[in-house]
Amino acid sequence: MTKKVRTKVFDPAEYLQTEEEIIAYLDEAMQENDPAHIARALGDVARSEGMTKISRRTGLGRQALYKALSEQGNPTLETVTAIISSLGLRLSVQKAA
Repeated sequence: MTKKVRTKVFDPAEYLQTEEEIIAYLDEAMQENDPAHIARALGDVARSEGMTKISRRTGLGRQALYKALSEQGNPTLETVTAIISSLGLRLSVQKAA
């Protein structure tokens, strides 16, 4: 009899536990220069922190956050900066390598 192997979908939100991990994750996402990838990374971080907590800190509704940070989402710059700020972080610009 063969033993069944159970798998589960990888969720980065489960592994983003420290501020350093969150910063590194978002920094890597920003390097891709792909708005959809950045939105997904922000969604992962928001879920790791707790969407309700992020919603309270930003003043944005949970459903609006889920929608903006989904695969089909397209968050506004206002939403992005509100989420980044709610994490105690800020956006910055650097010259490309």
